[in-house]
Amino acid sequence: MHHVVLERWSRRSSAVHRADPRAKIVVLLVFLVALATSRRDLLPFAIGSALVLCGAIVGARLPLVSALLRAAVVLPFSAAFAAVCWLAGDPARGLQLAAKSYLSAVAVLLLVSTTALPRLLRGLESLGVPRFLLMVAQFLYRYLFVTSGEAQHMAKAAQSRGATAAGMARREARFRAAAGALAVLFVRSYGRAGDIHRAMASRGFQGHFETLVPLRFRWADGWLAVGGSLVPLALRLAAGRFA
Repeated sequence: MHHVVLERWSRRSSAVHRADPRAKIVVLLVFLVALATSRRDLLPFAIGSALVLCGAIVGARLPLVSALLRAAVVLPFSAAFAAVCWLAGDPARGLQLAAKSYLSAVAVLLLVSTTALPRLLRGLESLGVPRFLLMVAQFLYRYLFVTSGEAQHMAKAAQSRGATAAGMARREARFRAAAGALAVLFVRSYGRAGDIHRAMASRGFQGHFETLVPLRFRWADGWLAVGGSLVPLALRLAAGRFA
């Protein structure tokens, strides 16, 4: 699944992975602001940004093609708004919207794929993001694994009993079986979540996840934050000359 792949990528080792998450978050924010505020100079800025992002993905030892394809998950949503702009007589705005959304997705995916979720959330907390929002995000992410695990167990149980969609001739029967499986999945996931909550409470959970290794902002991280922030700004200045 998508979140499982990103979790596996975030556990790899590279200079980008070892960087402090706060430095990477600052670079991401500067890039997103520069991208969002670009208009006439978007084309040269987008080309330069795409090259920089591809270089960062390769430097992080991530599969380039797979990462670019996974970032394209946002295109169906942005394509709908781009089509509206196109039909309204403003195709340039529609293309800009699609390009900005895709480059933003690539940048965010690069951050998530090179930073384990506990470290990423701790970095966001250090930068002043409300702890309640981070706690909700942490639980949502963790319970994705719970739900996917229960779904895999149910699928294996059904296959071991010889249940297949091809064996149901009528569409009504397939729909009824899918609805029943979804209801059972919800009940089993809800029960599993309750067991996890009781286990966490019995171990003294106080509403705050602790990381095994504390964050340390080193000189290299400071240079990354400064240098990485200057790259999109320099691209904007260079793109403005070609606009």
